[in-house]
Formats: sequence, structure tokens, C-alpha cells
Amino acid sequence: MDEPGSLLRMDRGAEFSRWKAQSLSKADLSRKGSVDEDAVAVVELLNSREEFFTTSSCAGRILLLDGSPNGSGVQKKHCCWLLVTHKPCVKEDVMAALQGATSSAVLKFEPFILHVQCRTLQDAQTLHSVAIDSGFRNSGITVGKRGKTMLAVRSTHGLEVPLSHKGKLMVTEEYIEFLLTIANQKMEENKRRIERFYNCLQHAMERKTISNSHSEIKEKNNPLCTRKNKRNREKAHDPSVPEDKEKELEGGDSLGISAVFSEEED
Repeated sequence: MDEPGSLLRMDRGAEFSRWKAQSLSKADLSRKGSVDEDAVAVVELLNSREEFFTTSSCAGRILLLDGSPNGSGVQKKHCCWLLVTHKPCVKEDVMAALQGATSSAVLKFEPFILHVQCRTLQDAQTLHSVAIDSGFRNSGITVGKRGKTMLAVRSTHGLEVPLSHKGKLMVTEEYIEFLLTIANQKMEENKRRIERFYNCLQHAMERKTISNSHSEIKEKNNPLCTRKNKRNREKAHDPSVPEDKEKELEGGDSLGISAVFSEEED
């Protein structure tokens, strides 16, 4: 007979699989409509694993936003996007885009961000360690009421500088060129961190696969587990075997339960 904990993990695993299938079948509703080129490898690697799936991502970008005319500030949902690029940016592009500014234009660099739903808290902790080691030190784990475990991969090396007010440019072209030098440097560092994250993720998944294989071999060769499995087969074959006799054959329930718990993931 299956242990209650095993049945619970099976139910959670099946629910996670449904969530993953539903999420990956949805259309990409981002402005671009597809995964950014520099994030594709990471996204595909995570989605190829049964314990993860991605819900949103951005590889990093330089933005020029024009705030709301009513003075409510720059919020991406309620402003004009004058310029968006996932590549290094030059001054001429920004100056041309600023011609369309009518309010408070802001130059921003937003680093790589990735949201991943994880099968278990332990899976999320593994991925969190990878993120921290790769330089994404603002990453964090949240657990929802329905048991959804999410990991956000984030860093703090962003940039946000106002350039105009009420449509009037408040800085010099020389200063804009200086800002773009910084933004482009951050973009290059961001790309290096993504590559480091991908490499660390590969190694972590390889170690996890090897560890799981060793655990399965250990359980298979564990005399306690072998006797327990044999006893279960005998009980299924002959239900008349008394329960106290089973305990005697096993050598005590406490030892058998301990062996099973040592193999659990949660």
C-alpha cells in the first residue's frame, strides 16, 4: 500500500503538470510576442525539466519612456514607449526618440528578470542558489495560498534617469551620451550574468540528476527497503498474513518508516 505522503506528492505532481501544460500552451502576451534572444537558452532549459516552467521573462533592455501628461509619473502601463532595445544603444537613437516626448521622458535600463514556477520548495531553493551564485542577488521565493511556489530571478543593477520635463530637454547631449555608456556597460554585464546563470543551471541539473540516480540505486539496494517491498508483495499475495507477524519479519515498523522518509524530496 502506498504511504499517504507518497500519494500527496503524486497529487501535487499531477497538479503541477497541469499548471505547466496550461501555462506553456498560452499565447505570449508580451509587447514583443516572443522570448528575447538572450533568454531563449535559459527558458528552454528550464521548461525541459519536469520540476520547472517559466511564466515570464525579459533578457534586459534600454527604454525611453514618456510619462503621463497629468503629472502622475512614469508608469509603463500608462505612458508612451519612445524607444525599446535589447541591444546596446547609441545617442542618435535616443535624440531622435526624444522628439516625440511631450511630458517627462525617462531613460531606463532594466536587467534580466525571470519568473519560474517550481514543483516543490526544494526545487525553488536549488534554483535560488543558482541565481544568487550567478549574480542575481535580488532573487526571491514566494509561496501562494494554492501551494504555487514561484521564484523570481532579479538583480539590482538597473538605471533610471529623467531627461525632460513637460517636453523640454533638461540635460545636454553630452550627458545623454555618458548615460548611454553606463547603460550599455550594464547591458554587457547583464548578458554575462545570464550566461553564467545558464552554465550554473546546467551543472546544478546534472548534479541533481546524478543524485537522484544514486538515491534510486541506494533505495533499491537498501535491505530495509527490500524487506519492506518483499513484505508488501507477500501481503498482496496472501492477505491472511497477520499484521504482528509482518512487524516481526520486518524487524520493527520504526526502522521501515525511517528508511522511507529518508528518500523523500520534501
